Formats: sequence, structure tokens, C-alpha cells
Amino acid sequence: MNQTENENTFQPKPYSNPYLAGIGLGLVLLLSFVIMGRGLGASGAFSSAITAALDKLSPEHVKSNEFYSEYLGDGTKSPLKDWLVFEVIGVFAGGLLSGALAGRIKKGIEKGPRVSNSSRLLFAFIGGALMGFGAKLARGCTSGQALTGGALLNVGSWAFMMCVFAGAYAFAYFMRRQWQ
Repeated sequence: MNQTENENTFQPKPYSNPYLAGIGLGLVLLLSFVIMGRGLGASGAFSSAITAALDKLSPEHVKSNEFYSEYLGDGTKSPLKDWLVFEVIGVFAGGLLSGALAGRIKKGIEKGPRVSNSSRLLFAFIGGALMGFGAKLARGCTSGQALTGGALLNVGSWAFMMCVFAGAYAFAYFMRRQWQ
């Protein structure tokens, strides 16, 4: 059997039941509160990594900067030893393992027929940069706001998520032709 025939006969495993996956995510969030005393999030891991890199290049700047010095703490441990860094590494490794076990790892760019690969990658980069900038302005990422803040019944987190969904639905109307 040649490679083309093998690719055409292989079928990836079906996606997980979203309700069971949601229950699993809720249990992970509960365990994170019980074990670590904190909820889930991701943007803090990137801030820790940037602080560690800048501390190697210009330690005086990092120590004198209020934002970066917060990630250094008392200076006894590296910012890379923050638990959020390990959480993000675990999310990446877990996603990679899950995709491999389900046979869903493949190289490609998800896009509609009316958009070029370079445009799709540019839009993805711009969207990611805006989300990162917004996460710093909000002092937390979408996952931290939605999962942790929502679980704690923070009014601001619930309002934020309603605005995210409303904005996404409103913007989707204008982008739908790119995917048809």
C-alpha cells in the first residue's frame, strides 16, 4: 500500500464528548484551586518567560521596573519556576499527546477558500497580538477570566465573557464570506 492510499484510508478518532470534556476541565480547575491555591490562566507564563529573558539581558532594568520586578519576586528563584510556566508546558504537551493518540496531527492552514495562506497567517498573527495586548491590559488572559474568574463568580469576568461572545458573533457576520 503506498502512502496516498494509506492517507485516504486512515480515519482520525472522533472528538471527545464536549460535556464530558467540560466536566473534566471543571475538575482540573477545582484541583488547581485545591493543590495550588490558584486558578488556571496562561498569560502569566509568557510574562514570566519574558521577565527571565530580560533579566539575563538587563538585570538592572528588570529590577527597577515595577511590572517585571513583580515576576522576579524576592529573587530567590527564577521566574521560569512559576507554576503557570509548567501549566502552559503541560497544556502544550497534553495537546500534542492527545492529537497524536487521536491521529489528528497534520501540517496545514485552516482557512476558507477566499483567503490566501499569507492573509490567513497575517490575520492570525494580528489577532494573537491583539489578544496578548488585551490580556496585559486586563491583567489576565481569556482563559483566566473565563475559567477562574467565572468559577469564582466575579461579575467582571462574567461581563467580560458576555462581551467576548457578543463581539465574536457580531464580527463573525462580516467574516463569514471568507469561510464559504
